[in-house]
Amino acid sequence: MRPLPVPGVMNKTEARYAAHLEGLKQSGWIIDYSFESVKLRLAKKTFYAPDFFVVFHDHFEVHEVKGFWRDDARVKIKVAARLFPYWKFQAVQWKKKDWIFETIR
Repeated sequence: MRPLPVPGVMNKTEARYAAHLEGLKQSGWIIDYSFESVKLRLAKKTFYAPDFFVVFHDHFEVHEVKGFWRDDARVKIKVAARLFPYWKFQAVQWKKKDWIFETIR
């Protein structure tokens, strides 16, 4: 059984991705990023707190980092993408020593 995530504390995959984002920030590819800094209201008493909020020079993106997807997590990011159509939502996974991105619509 996998341990439950602790809000505000990165797991190993999230920490690896934060290091990736830091490299993008240092190279000037992105302006900034933050971990669990945004909370989106999806419905009454239903919220979604994405892993990373990423600031590019011309847009914002929400990045959700997963080792594997639970059904409820996929539903929440899909609902958020529909409710906030001006932001780009990315599912991010570490596979075969590379980051794999899936745009969620």
